[in-house]
Amino acid sequence: MTVDSRDRELSLIQHLDELRRRLVVAAIAVAVTTGGAFFFSSSIVRFLLAPAGIQRCVAFSPTENFTTFLRVALFAGIALAMPVLLYEIYAYVDPALMSNERKFVLISGPFVLLLFLTGMAFCYYLLLPHALDFLLHFGSDVIDNQLRCNEYLSFVTTFILGVGLIFELPALIVALVRIGVVQRSWLAKQRRYVFLASFIAGAIITPTPDPFNQTLVSLPIYFLYELGLLLARFVGGPRRAA
Repeated sequence: MTVDSRDRELSLIQHLDELRRRLVVAAIAVAVTTGGAFFFSSSIVRFLLAPAGIQRCVAFSPTENFTTFLRVALFAGIALAMPVLLYEIYAYVDPALMSNERKFVLISGPFVLLLFLTGMAFCYYLLLPHALDFLLHFGSDVIDNQLRCNEYLSFVTTFILGVGLIFELPALIVALVRIGVVQRSWLAKQRRYVFLASFIAGAIITPTPDPFNQTLVSLPIYFLYELGLLLARFVGGPRRAA
């Protein structure tokens, strides 16, 4: 084995060890926040039931109450641990960053977190009430809809987290332009395709088939794309420290 190949192997091992340590810290953070959220599961369940206009849901198995509370606590734990998760991602890539890139990442960190929280709030206060109103009243003249806690809360938490992640689109665009993966001018030329893709994505994401709720999802996706293009105008392409 040559010296160069040995150095590369050691470097790979060190990177894998660093990744393992960061993942362990992230997992511990989620476990701690999930454990703390478990004690407030009843309040969180009531909060998640509010968009449906109900205060209680039903369970059909002996273990469903516990597993439902655990699922809700995990959802809250991931949300609460998001600052730690973002920091661990930053700390892992930090050694490969130049000084100006490091400054850019630190400045954009709060913006990324704000986008995630805004997405979850947008889903909870605007998307969910309309979607649930349509779903729960559809066929209500012949069907008595009793919400099963496990299925309802799984649907709601997945929807909220998913929309929160979708709201990271501007940060993703800015990052791709900043590191030189794509050029902003090329992205700007794709507007017509992105507009169409936004409505296709809205149709897939939205749990209801009505155009109103699909538009509530599709238009924000496109506006997030435009926001990403606007912000990318101010960051430029990749730059190296002198």
